[in-house]
Amino acid sequence: MAFARHLPNLLTLGNLLCGCIGILLAREFPLITPAYLVWLACVFDFFDGFAARALKITSTIGKELDSLADMVSFGVLPSIVMFTWLERSAPESYIPYIAFLIAMFSALRLAKFNVDENQTDSFIGLPTPANALFITGLVFLDTPFYFITSTTTGLVAVSIIFSLLLVAPIHLFALKFKNFSWTDNKLRFTFIGLSVLLLGWKQAEAVPLIILLYIILSLATGVFAKK
Repeated sequence: MAFARHLPNLLTLGNLLCGCIGILLAREFPLITPAYLVWLACVFDFFDGFAARALKITSTIGKELDSLADMVSFGVLPSIVMFTWLERSAPESYIPYIAFLIAMFSALRLAKFNVDENQTDSFIGLPTPANALFITGLVFLDTPFYFITSTTTGLVAVSIIFSLLLVAPIHLFALKFKNFSWTDNKLRFTFIGLSVLLLGWKQAEAVPLIILLYIILSLATGVFAKK
């Protein structure tokens, strides 16, 4: 039982380790390995919370450690990936430093999440793991989406838009099921079904497209709810 008590924090440290290794590898092309490390970090991030709930373990240290690990894996790592891209696209300029907006706004997003008790059934602003999955997943994009990573303008636009989405006052649904009825989870089941279809069709290239789908479905649901 003594080991079980520390299991959630060990999983969180696994998340952190993925981020650290990814940062080291994000300075060289191709940028595929850092993307895979973000995927692995997401797995650790999911299971540390799952383990804490299953074992009924709660701790302030665990919560803070989780945010610190997320900042490295889902804030700094995607910033370095974007910096490397922009540095190659626009050498000998200050443009690549725009990439660090991602880290700055990720820190702000995580800080806001830690003090906001309203983000249980939904998120306010794009979660940092989703943002990291999108940015690092751009490496897999092929035509017709390749233009995003092949132009400086596309990379700068992604850096700015997705940094702002992290702190934007928009509600995005959470994949948390209180029950498994269709009536209460139509949006979640629809998203999961479409995501599976995209993965079967596009494989790794589907990851950033799934994040876009998540954002679009959330925004559309908000618009219809107001009407």
